[in-house]
Amino acid sequence: MAQTTAAAPSWPRARLNLSAYGERIAAYIVLSAVAVWLGANLLHSPSDFFSSIVFGLGNGALYALIALGYSLVYGIIELINFAHGDLFMLGTLLSVVVVTTIFGQTAMGAAGWLAFAAALVVVALFCASINVTIEFLAYRRLRHAPKLAPLITAVGMSFILQFVGLKWNGSGQKQSPSVLPTGHFEIGGVRVYTNMLVVLAVTIPILFLMTYIVTRTRAGKAMRATAQDPDAARLMGVNVNKIISFTFGVGGALAGIAGVMYQQVIGTTRYDLGLQLGLMAFTAAVLGGIGSLPGAVLGGLLIGVIQGLNEGVAYGAGQRWTQSVVFSILILFMVFKPAGLLGQSLREKV
Repeated sequence: MAQTTAAAPSWPRARLNLSAYGERIAAYIVLSAVAVWLGANLLHSPSDFFSSIVFGLGNGALYALIALGYSLVYGIIELINFAHGDLFMLGTLLSVVVVTTIFGQTAMGAAGWLAFAAALVVVALFCASINVTIEFLAYRRLRHAPKLAPLITAVGMSFILQFVGLKWNGSGQKQSPSVLPTGHFEIGGVRVYTNMLVVLAVTIPILFLMTYIVTRTRAGKAMRATAQDPDAARLMGVNVNKIISFTFGVGGALAGIAGVMYQQVIGTTRYDLGLQLGLMAFTAAVLGGIGSLPGAVLGGLLIGVIQGLNEGVAYGAGQRWTQSVVFSILILFMVFKPAGLLGQSLREKV
């Protein structure tokens, strides 16, 4: 009689997660390459290195203002408002009208500062009104539609605003005077532009004010409740339509203020400016974590610094390749951290 032997029990073997190790190694390689590049530029010319960072922070503050509008709208109704960049473009055009045409100011002075302050208020109200109107006429009826419908509508509104800018400004680039102080000074060999200080002096208090509104006021609490669960917020007595309109108004005002600052610092207007700056600001919002206000600010500053270093240091790719560099960094970053710097990875509700 044949004797059978029982098979030895097979225990599962622990498998190495090679993909995780591969991603970690790739991340270390990328970070090492960036560190070498930064170190080489720092050693080559420390003054140019830090001057580029300071200049980039000024641009980053403008990107942060625009990116906040993207994050506010996405955070409350999960809509990427592609018309936001073109709203910023209209703000630059109206800034020229207020400062140069209405007040007749073309140089720095007491009257110039008054015109600048008036432009901030007028353009902010103008862009806020347009954004609220867009939400009421175009987005509100599509709030419960498939997500593709409001997305296509946002692209359509972008083209409409761009057409308005084309008729207003013309097809070419126009130069306009500025009432902000020009020139620069140096601190330890680091060049600091005076108008960039004005940008930071305006944007930093606004960013703190936004944080206070969202975290401390009743409207901010209603915004967060609506973003979390609109139906529950409605049951608790929150006027959801009013809160969403308020959010669009705040986002539009931020785009308008950014438009005034850009026009006064750069001094140029173009009908297609919203496409370029809007994409940069949207990149900043995604990099920081779409829907996160601190993330939008952090992403904007980082994009500004990356742009400043790329264009201002010896071993940078140059201004022509700025957008390629920025989006390449965004793609690499999204591969390793898809939710962004301060974003949260949430599963889709079904």
